[in-house]
Amino acid sequence: MRIAVLSGKGGTGKTLVAVNLAATAKTATYIDCDVEEPNGHLFFKPKGVQEEEISVKIPEVNSDLCDGCRKCVDFCQFNALAYTKNKLIIFDDICHSCGGCVMVCPQKALTEKDKVIGKVQYGISDEVEVWTGIMNPGEAMGIPIINELLNKEHPDANRQTFIDCPPGSACIVMESIKDADYCVLVAEPTLFGVHNLNMVYELVKLFAKPFGVVLNKCLEEKNPAASFCLERNIKILGRIPFDHELGTLNSNAEIVVTKNKKYHQLFSSLLEEIAKEVHHETITNP
Repeated sequence: MRIAVLSGKGGTGKTLVAVNLAATAKTATYIDCDVEEPNGHLFFKPKGVQEEEISVKIPEVNSDLCDGCRKCVDFCQFNALAYTKNKLIIFDDICHSCGGCVMVCPQKALTEKDKVIGKVQYGISDEVEVWTGIMNPGEAMGIPIINELLNKEHPDANRQTFIDCPPGSACIVMESIKDADYCVLVAEPTLFGVHNLNMVYELVKLFAKPFGVVLNKCLEEKNPAASFCLERNIKILGRIPFDHELGTLNSNAEIVVTKNKKYHQLFSSLLEEIAKEVHHETITNP
């Protein structure tokens, strides 16, 4: 069972939910696909960490062979190539590593070289496998790192997988949820929270993914995010209260389910509700 946890922006509680669900499941895999700002490892503090660099292919030019025909420039839809002052210029940061420019060059002036864009780390925290993607500062695209993360994890019938997605609804989020069995959307109880919830709501609908919502930082007063869900018949999986103790533990990078029985009960109930939804979805759409 692969559960992807999403939110429309950072700070909503996505990592809080993903980390504590994995910790509650115990025999679980946690994958941090928020490659620009991964922080799940701060909570799990995995041991025996192993690391692997992730590279992409980018073109390089042999100026002695290039005759300035510009076929590579015309081919590239991302404007990663330009020919000016009798010289081919390659913009590494916007190259999508498709290799097309190398294929269309009639003079064979273009070849490919490796460019390291980040790394993947793996470690163990109790019975939780912790995978973390880390993109190098200044890199434009984390999709190759996310693909490597999701390919590294091997499905196990006895092991639940929790994917901590990047915030928002951009292409890196799409890549993170493409193989998920179920999506958990985390939302705040404000009008801005509703706006951000709607972003990921539209995304999971586009991908036809089964999903439900966790309402975080809930207060006694009216909750616009709850109203949004009720109006659209969206399943509310659980509610996490606005709680100073929980906030303090979380800000100190503590796994809250290990610190207080009430939080363990809260996330155990949430995990059971998610499992029911996944089971129902499996029966309804085998």
